Amino acid sequence: MTTPQGSAELRELVLPALANHHGTLFAGQGLQLMAKAAFLAARSLARQEVVMAGVSRVDFLAPVPVGHALLLRSWVSRVGRSSMTVCVTGLADLPGIPPEEALKGIFEMVAVDRTGRPIAIAHPHSQPHTETAP
Repeated sequence: MTTPQGSAELRELVLPALANHHGTLFAGQGLQLMAKAAFLAARSLARQEVVMAGVSRVDFLAPVPVGHALLLRSWVSRVGRSSMTVCVTGLADLPGIPPEEALKGIFEMVAVDRTGRPIAIAHPHSQPHTETAP
């Protein structure tokens, strides 16, 4: 299954190396995974390199224990000249238990040229994936 342009989906198993001393996903690791999901969605829409310019909000809603899968879904909700807003949600998933929203955040991404300077998005007619922001 392919995801629409401007969106991404990735799954990560929470292993002890990603956990804190409570045996749940360490917040810093969760933030890193959310940033990766935001990057993938933004790059798929821009079709060029992107960097993170900021994070306007991140919420850790529920712990994700070791052994659970974390399903991250990201989509571009706004497109500017060179910037994009990307929403990310993370669902904790364990077979036999309904998935629970555990993480969500809003990331600002910017398309850049080879020198790292902002550049107009190459495909301005690309429409962002429409879904409710977290």
